[in-house]
Amino acid sequence: MSAEAVRVSAEWLVLREPADAAARSAELADRLGRHLATAGRLVIHDLGGGSGAMGRWLAPRLPGPQHWVVHDRDAELLERAVAAPPSSASVTVEARRSDITRLTPDDLAGASLITASALLDMLTADELAGMLDTCTAVGCPILLAMTVVGRVALTPADPLDARVAAAFNARQRRATTAGRLLGPDAVDTAVQELRRTGAEILVRPSPWRLDAAHAELTAEWFGGWVAAACKQEPALAGEAGAYRDRRLAQAAAGALVVTVEHADLLVLP
Repeated sequence: MSAEAVRVSAEWLVLREPADAAARSAELADRLGRHLATAGRLVIHDLGGGSGAMGRWLAPRLPGPQHWVVHDRDAELLERAVAAPPSSASVTVEARRSDITRLTPDDLAGASLITASALLDMLTADELAGMLDTCTAVGCPILLAMTVVGRVALTPADPLDARVAAAFNARQRRATTAGRLLGPDAVDTAVQELRRTGAEILVRPSPWRLDAAHAELTAEWFGGWVAAACKQEPALAGEAGAYRDRRLAQAAAGALVVTVEHADLLVLP
């Protein structure tokens, strides 16, 4: 990853963190907190944890003390995770530069909980199966949050919405050198894999609801959404400029409401 890409990624994570915090399932976090109430000191491995946003949201909802181990390939983001830990003296953060698709049960030994956020849809079926096999071998709960499910609603509607959404979803499922990405199929695929373990599996919606209070995030998300759709379907480019301009004008005026559906998944062994 280039330095430029790291900077953009860091800015995006800062921008989306409040929306993620509002969207994640408090119900599942509460259920997890009750499950871990008597576990003592928690060791939590956060896979693809980036700048540590999952810990800042979840740590206050779990019993303490806690030690968070944030796994990511991006050294700059890991520095941010350590520099901005959850606001509790009983919570510590450790950064580990890792490729989460290559972790073994030994890498996660002693974990009380494994978490990830906005990760599953970026994996191939083989990568997801391998990651879940590694996690379930540890025998602890798993919380997998904020996975896109391929449904976006924009109000007011526009004739081009459905075509852009379909092209974006196809882009999310694109073929890579590692295989075809799961994109919106990731949650269903994960549930199918996990059913074999006999674990209790709970799935809850975690939608972004973006309105006038989220104009900057809406504009950034929408620009990326349209750009990805055009990469997948170049014929969209002729209409995309005008479509993007009118939608961004609506967002700036507080006249656009966007719902981006995600799902959270809790696994209790």
